[in-house]
Amino acid sequence: MSPPLSLSMLAATLLATTASFAGTYQQTPTGVVVRPDTGSVKELRLHAITESIIQVVGVDDPARPQMASLMAVAKPSGRFTVTAGADAVTLDAGKASAQVSLNDGRVTFLDAQGVAVLTTARADIQPVMVEGQPYVAPSAQFNRGTTEAFYGLGQHQNAQMDLNGEDVELRQHNMDIGIPFVLSDRNYGVLWDNNAVTRFGNPQRFGLASRDLTLTALDGSSGLTAKYYVDEQLILTRVEPDIRYQFLSDVSKYWPADAALSKAATRGRKVKVVWEGTAASDKPGLHKMRLFASDYVTLKVDGKTLFDHGIWRANWNGWYNNFEQPFSKGKPVGLHVEWRPTSGLISLHHSDPEPAADKHSLRFASEAGTGLNYYFISADSLQGVIRGYHHVTGIPPMMPKWAYGFWQSRQRYRTQAELLGVLKTYRANRWPIDNIVQDWFYWPEDQWGSHAFDAARFPDPKGMVDEVHRQHARLMISIWGKFYPTTANYKELDAKGYMWRRNVELGMKDWVGAGHLNSHFSPYNRQARDIFYRQMKKPLVDLGFDAWWMDNTEPDVRSNASPEELAELITPTQMGPGALVTNAYATMATQAVHDGLKHDRPDLRHFILTRSGFGGVQRNAAALWSGDVAGTWDSLYKQIAAGVQTGFSGVPNWTHDIGGYSQEARFQDKSVMGLQENRAAGGVRTAEDLKEWQELNQRWWQFGTFSPLMRSHGEGVKREIHEISPEGSAMRANMVWFLELRYRLMPYIYTAAADSHYEGAPIMRGLALDFPADAAAKKIADQYLFGKSMLVAPVTRYGATSRAVYFPGTSTWYDIWTGEAVKGGQTRTMAAPLDQIPLYVKAGAIVPMGPVMQYVDEKPDAPLTIHVYTGADGSYSLYEDDGVSNSYRAGQYTRIPFAYDDKRAEVTIGPRFGAYAGMVTKRTFNIRFIKPGDSTVDFDAPAVPVTYSGDRIVVKGL
Repeated sequence: MSPPLSLSMLAATLLATTASFAGTYQQTPTGVVVRPDTGSVKELRLHAITESIIQVVGVDDPARPQMASLMAVAKPSGRFTVTAGADAVTLDAGKASAQVSLNDGRVTFLDAQGVAVLTTARADIQPVMVEGQPYVAPSAQFNRGTTEAFYGLGQHQNAQMDLNGEDVELRQHNMDIGIPFVLSDRNYGVLWDNNAVTRFGNPQRFGLASRDLTLTALDGSSGLTAKYYVDEQLILTRVEPDIRYQFLSDVSKYWPADAALSKAATRGRKVKVVWEGTAASDKPGLHKMRLFASDYVTLKVDGKTLFDHGIWRANWNGWYNNFEQPFSKGKPVGLHVEWRPTSGLISLHHSDPEPAADKHSLRFASEAGTGLNYYFISADSLQGVIRGYHHVTGIPPMMPKWAYGFWQSRQRYRTQAELLGVLKTYRANRWPIDNIVQDWFYWPEDQWGSHAFDAARFPDPKGMVDEVHRQHARLMISIWGKFYPTTANYKELDAKGYMWRRNVELGMKDWVGAGHLNSHFSPYNRQARDIFYRQMKKPLVDLGFDAWWMDNTEPDVRSNASPEELAELITPTQMGPGALVTNAYATMATQAVHDGLKHDRPDLRHFILTRSGFGGVQRNAAALWSGDVAGTWDSLYKQIAAGVQTGFSGVPNWTHDIGGYSQEARFQDKSVMGLQENRAAGGVRTAEDLKEWQELNQRWWQFGTFSPLMRSHGEGVKREIHEISPEGSAMRANMVWFLELRYRLMPYIYTAAADSHYEGAPIMRGLALDFPADAAAKKIADQYLFGKSMLVAPVTRYGATSRAVYFPGTSTWYDIWTGEAVKGGQTRTMAAPLDQIPLYVKAGAIVPMGPVMQYVDEKPDAPLTIHVYTGADGSYSLYEDDGVSNSYRAGQYTRIPFAYDDKRAEVTIGPRFGAYAGMVTKRTFNIRFIKPGDSTVDFDAPAVPVTYSGDRIVVKGL
């Protein structure tokens, strides 16, 4: 029941009505309701969430029920003022305000200084039918023609940094994570609270090339000439309207019926398809295009090679490769595509150019919903915007300290003995490790979803967990939302209506053995989530597993199905048609495990690794990883921007498969056993192939050292240090050196992790965060800051021994290898021999390092070396707590402040703040003053030792 209108509210409503019959407004306990005179948005409801966050809900029908948010947890503050003008009403929350036109409902948002930073160009709500039920498709556009930089939107695989002018579809996929939160370098963000498939940028979905372009085959007919070869012998020539093998159903529908091209006839033989012709458009300008592909492909446009075999992906896991192509009206450009499929997929997509003002604007458009719903988040910095996002969707909790140690994984350890043997090898060689991982298929073949162990391969799961713990390590286990209908767990969920049945009804089988019927559970109410957790509690949780790997949380109910086919498989849900909530699956699924663990283990921190994510996923103690990416140089390069944008999107804990999940057959040898999905395995690699594979993994390992989480995983070629690097080799020595460096840096890394919880600070930081005035830095997609002081520039090209590095800002940067001091604001070609990653620390930084440890808490009272980079003043706050409990929530942690005065050449260690059980009360700090020419990695260099007991100390430089 709505509260009665006060006289002042009624007066306010009347005052807002003018003789021209403009819209009206009404103040509410949480903000204001505006009913504009025109437009499809009939009512706008504004809520003051905090002094700097305002929510806007728009509806086409005030009586339409609005779906409860799955991402937002914040409630309105109730603190605001409302003022009215002649044709607008203003909601002022204190440090952000919103002016709403009473005529058309357009909203202008102002920051704390009263500067308009976000202005509605249009907002629209259009009716749509979803599964025969009436819903709406909301959209909005802001800041037409803007030059500001945008960041965020989740984790994507196209090396995009500044998203102004980019088109990004938010649709969950194995390697692609959509989070509808975007930040502007004007220090605001927009959280688009919609769970359906959503597009940022052009609201129109890319189409096959022929939708917009005129394709002409070699014979002059419409389409492209397609030639099919087997072992280089031409089998078939025909004209096809498009390159259109994106989904498995497309292959079934369009692949030639010629017997010589059948699966049986081509098994073990080399297939090649070549498309040739021209493309033309009557719309001049720069057109956006995408080549979706798996397997080897080459694309040439007018004879110029745009993509070659470097974009290889596993045949079952294709992805888009974006490019832009200029067209002159009526002038054709030549197309040449050569594809070498091994049951792979390929398609060519296009989007017409837009007016520049539309292309360069902030736009969201969702396919379904109940209304318009978004949050304006204002701050005085980009990091402040991320912190505001955390306020709305949930603060990421502190992860266990051991999560920042090394993770060794494989697809998969086939037996209990195999897993324990790997851990034993690491410990015997004194290679640091904190976590080992049991991937999927530990269950009997026909019992996916039972959570039972195959007794023949895992005879004593509890003993396995205990032995891992005895060796001072943790064990993560893979769990899925997938079930076989023969299992008791499927039947229990199905009896409540919480299993999606359609995949089973259609008789669709997976890749395991001869194939099994299967589907996924629907996590969209508490009872379903509680059942899911309860089913795993006794067989898994009670055994003492430490971490939970939630795979396939998109969910990928049927791989390589079209969007229309997938929509049929993930409905209905407890909240209505699946299309309304499809993107939120990971947040709901991880909540099931997180809430159950909170109840059963209330005093411990938890860790969940999930392949997909969405708004709010970070509150569930969830880290993301970039999925089953390919082991290629191109893929390594793209992981950099993927990780940076994940941090911008409010998820600080992110990782990737070091070396890539899958690899080309040329990187395999005959020792490789069968892969997932009954795929063939085992290539014939040459000495040069092996050299490249090892170099790729060495470079990727270096990048992994400076990622929020360091995790080695993949299928096919084994990734353990003793498997991938020859004994006594320079490669092995380098891998161990970087692994040890990771552990030396643990005080710095763990403090960065704490900053992500307390301050909203990403661990992997895009340069725009710390150098907002540096225009060049805002577009850099292959460098980042690790923590707030280290500039990382990974090497992503085979054979490279140098690379161009941009040094942001006006700071001086120290090369950690040589000690060279480089002035900011310039690009330099820097040395990058194979055993080094370009790594720099800015002047004024204070970086703590500890000794090499076998696990993160092996030596809690060990001396720390405090590296002070001279040349500028600086400060640092070292964070410590017990690393495993939730006592930090009650203030049980410490901060030790350090301040460096460059003019006086002295460091002040301030009084310790706070305390926690088991803390080290007295310790040694070795203060090392880094000057030009000093190598950071000279770990035996002279330093000034001091004994610190929590009181203020001043240390003079050498």
